[in-house]
Amino acid sequence: MNRRLILANLAGFPFGRLLAQDEAPRPRHRISAGQLHKMLSARFPVRLGVAGLLQLQVSAPRLLLLPSRNRLGAALLAQADGLPDGQLPPGEMDLVFALRYEATDQTVRAHGAQVLDVRWPGLPRDAVEFVQGLVPALAAQVGEIVLHRFSPGELALPDTMGFEPEELKVHDDGLEVIFGPKRRR
Repeated sequence: MNRRLILANLAGFPFGRLLAQDEAPRPRHRISAGQLHKMLSARFPVRLGVAGLLQLQVSAPRLLLLPSRNRLGAALLAQADGLPDGQLPPGEMDLVFALRYEATDQTVRAHGAQVLDVRWPGLPRDAVEFVQGLVPALAAQVGEIVLHRFSPGELALPDTMGFEPEELKVHDDGLEVIFGPKRRR
């Protein structure tokens, strides 16, 4: 009985090694946190609000890298104007975005903003909830944010190898673009 088991294992040995090997290395491209912040900052300041009631000026985004969620975010500084009680100190909103590659213009884009947190000292809770309700309008106004536009040189080698950007991974120091086989379109 033991002899049969040994012979069966030996017969399957070459196939086991093939199955255990990692997949072939694929091209990768790194985008630094500094480059991502520069492109994100270019979309601000943004003004929004309800005419005659409240105006928000949203600016100075701070980049948030969330590797555990594979998301990219922004801490935004918001200043409210038009409040009857006078001026409030600025507040902060943390948003998080999903990422995608757009093949038509060879860009990496942030989209689908979601609110993580609103911190606004001195603003009543119902007003904070109102501001949270305005955030989808902010996201719609900002739209998709181009975070990186690939140059022809960055895509030349992967393209000749038959690869295109396939997977986006957020790291503590930036974004990694992993290339995969080109899909037929």
